Amino acid sequence: MCPEDLSRLSSSVIQFYEKLFSWESAIAKSSGLSPQQNHTIEIVGAEGPIRMKPLADKLGVTTGTLTVMIDRLQKAGYVERKNDPDDRRAFNVVLTDSGRKNHEEHHAYHLKLAEDISACLNKEEAEQFSRMLEKINKMF
Repeated sequence: MCPEDLSRLSSSVIQFYEKLFSWESAIAKSSGLSPQQNHTIEIVGAEGPIRMKPLADKLGVTTGTLTVMIDRLQKAGYVERKNDPDDRRAFNVVLTDSGRKNHEEHHAYHLKLAEDISACLNKEEAEQFSRMLEKINKMF
């Protein structure tokens, strides 16, 4: 790619990130949780019971940082720690009923976002965009 094309792509990626972050922040604000807390609930909801280390890895944070967040989410009634049936020394993070409700609502917002994004694309473009995002996500 030539420098001008890279610069244009860079600008587009930054603009997309800023809009997506702004959207996610507005959704989080309405829920009373931070974007990171909502993202944690989203992962636990999608994965099911999950240990701290894999959850921290998915969030890109340390287990120490995650412990503080899980403590807050547990105090707020969104998650709980359950003993791991395969290892008595470990525990899994699981959603409570309130956490599942939050996950369903937040996931519906994500589906609406995907619908809004795909509305400005034709079917072939939407499929290409989805494949491109999947390919890019594998890099990280």
